[in-house]
Amino acid sequence: MKIALTGATGHFGSIVAETLLKSVAAGNLVVSVRNPEKAEHLRALGVDVRHGDFDQPETLDKAFAGVDRLLIVSADGDNDTRIRQHKAAVDAAVRAGVGFIVYTSVGHADSSTLFLAPVHKATEQFIRESGISYSFLRNNWYLENEIGTIQAVQAGAPWLTSAGEGKVGWATRRDYAEAAAAVLAGEGHANSVYELSGQPATQAELAVVVGGVLGKEVQVQQVDDATYADIMAKAGVPEGALPIVVGIQRAIREGALDIASSDFVKLLERPLTPLSEGVSDLLGVKA
Repeated sequence: MKIALTGATGHFGSIVAETLLKSVAAGNLVVSVRNPEKAEHLRALGVDVRHGDFDQPETLDKAFAGVDRLLIVSADGDNDTRIRQHKAAVDAAVRAGVGFIVYTSVGHADSSTLFLAPVHKATEQFIRESGISYSFLRNNWYLENEIGTIQAVQAGAPWLTSAGEGKVGWATRRDYAEAAAAVLAGEGHANSVYELSGQPATQAELAVVVGGVLGKEVQVQQVDDATYADIMAKAGVPEGALPIVVGIQRAIREGALDIASSDFVKLLERPLTPLSEGVSDLLGVKA
């Protein structure tokens, strides 16, 4: 059985590949990457490294050839570009005769108010319409997404947010990646939808966790969206990105990431990594 994944040299995909190699023979693992030279370390282990570029659909036909199971890691970019790229990947999977697609989606993709939800809703629909068996991994939010705020707090700034009492199901990227590997290499996941979420917590509650790791009390500064945007702009966030960062805060405030589910633990067959441990790893300090 050939298992393939896209984005294997990225932060997420590299962990998936590392995890799969613990239970899958390297010769049965295929990685589709835009820049094969960045995957030489995997080739050295016996992994089949192939050139695959979502912007060059013809390369995907070769990249997915002979593949039984495929992980499509959602691409980066604006929504329209991502939708086009994901459609190209799904179409190539159909042409290659792939039997099972695992896709990294987002929590409650079909109804979420997150700015990026339309990408995942559309991609899930593409996959359903393809007729290929699937598993949608509706990832909530990576703890790593908060690294900027966490580092600012470490440097003495308050925890800044306009998300109010909105909750987020934070978990580490590694936990999400290991769940993906479990589905790819496991059985019984045909046509499944998994809501992968840590225990929902507010910004203030995460700030307490960060304070515990740093050994200090963290002040939480709740502001409105306009003030948040102004402070972010002064901190160097590009003007074009401001609607996105503010939109995330608004969506959290509206409950878009307040998702309670036991799917994560079921897939991992272990407890999630404690947030304190995740924060410690991000900062390189002991919990």
